[in-house]
Amino acid sequence: MHPDLAMLVVLQAHDLEAKRLLDQMASLTKQTAALATKAQATVGQRAVILELIAKEDALRRKEESEIADLRTKLERNKKKLDMTTTTHQLEALEHEAAFVRSEITRLEDQELESMERGEALDAQLVLANAAVDDAAATLERERARASETIARDRAELAELEIKRVALRTQIAQTDTGETSLAMYDRIAHSKGTAIAEALNQQCTACRMMLRPQRWNDLRDNSANSESAHAIFNCENCGHMLYYDPARDSPQRKPAVAVESIAAQIVRSL
Repeated sequence: MHPDLAMLVVLQAHDLEAKRLLDQMASLTKQTAALATKAQATVGQRAVILELIAKEDALRRKEESEIADLRTKLERNKKKLDMTTTTHQLEALEHEAAFVRSEITRLEDQELESMERGEALDAQLVLANAAVDDAAATLERERARASETIARDRAELAELEIKRVALRTQIAQTDTGETSLAMYDRIAHSKGTAIAEALNQQCTACRMMLRPQRWNDLRDNSANSESAHAIFNCENCGHMLYYDPARDSPQRKPAVAVESIAAQIVRSL
């Protein structure tokens, strides 16, 4: 294997781990923000219920006040009935009293309906309070967990960055290091990763088969081999290829031809 490529394989492992840590931190931040939004939504839902309860309370107070006014009016009407002297006045007062009683009945029915709505809203408020408390507790718990994980990830990322910088410096100091790093960065920027393992005569990045000659060159680990002096790229996807003999499947041994008895007889003549 080309010496630059051996170090680039390690560099890619560092880069992938750094990306994983950054993605994890971003994901935790996003999850915490989503939980905060959910917690705020439960507070908003409870506020709506509280507003509806307040409206029902105000409505019942208004209805009670109107009922009290009508009862007062009905009492005055009774006094007038006791003092009336004509049939016409009596009929008018009785008609007015009947209307007042019907209004009282209507308002009492409305008040009862409002009380029933209020009881339903009170039950909803209990559930809303529980939801607010649960969401707040979940947010606090997950926020603490995320903060701890992010702090740990940042520390690991800082250590990893030191290793990455040191390794890139080491690669750059070789005769071909600058060229190898430029190729690595260009492919990684384009494809996300720059290096792929050649396994079982396939590029593991694109799963395309390698030409037999390319495969043989990659598998030749001798000091004077072409793979020791050149970095091979996948001819299909462009990834830089490396070969690990420890991970390759055992190669099939060629079958030994069994000579037939007739062939043996012909050969012996």
